Amino acid sequence: MLERENMPSHIAIIMDGNRRWAKSHGLDPKQGHKEGAKTLEKIVRYAKTIGIKYITVYAFSTENWKRTADEVGALMLLLQNYLEEYSKRADTENIKINVLGDITRLSESMQKSINKCMERTKENTGIIFNIALNYGGRAEIVNAVKKIAKQVKEGKIQCEEIDENTISENLYTKGQPDPDLLIRTSGELRTSNFLPWQIVYSEFVFVEKHWPDFSEEDLIRAIEEYQKRNRKFGGK
Repeated sequence: MLERENMPSHIAIIMDGNRRWAKSHGLDPKQGHKEGAKTLEKIVRYAKTIGIKYITVYAFSTENWKRTADEVGALMLLLQNYLEEYSKRADTENIKINVLGDITRLSESMQKSINKCMERTKENTGIIFNIALNYGGRAEIVNAVKKIAKQVKEGKIQCEEIDENTISENLYTKGQPDPDLLIRTSGELRTSNFLPWQIVYSEFVFVEKHWPDFSEEDLIRAIEEYQKRNRKFGGK
């Protein structure tokens, strides 16, 4: 039973296992990604109904470009179609979509779809759904440092004024609370360059299931595990 007074405000998810799920079912990797997209929509909708305010998912990392050109191309097409179609449903469900990452490397049509999606849902007041796309945690921090250096050079801030809040306010997640809970599926036990600044005090829950098999019940179990933890934030 969930403790309503102890719900995580922000959940981050590393959606691992789409390809392994496809292989275990004798299917092409792109079928795994399609099933993963269906699971994602289901989980975001359910998270909203139970009162989660922010959800951030790892859709495509800067390292994913190392995959075969065919798989990357298929995944990008799927992501673009997903954004275009899902933004319509998200809008009617009061979901606000943000895309986190360096989108300049993506095709012009993909960038247009991303911007259109965010513009369409920007006034929505329900759950904030962050999609990390062409995202790398270290690259995000480097980008933040460059922005801060530019502000110093322009005389907008002094070096002595730079603190942790300065860094946070120059990240893609500006204005959002750090994740309380990080979930990773498919049995992997690492963070893979995902939100390294933001997850320093997140509680981690690792799930053996591949992402396409992740269910609402699995989300509940992860939150229940989170609620058992004693979050000390470095204190006793």
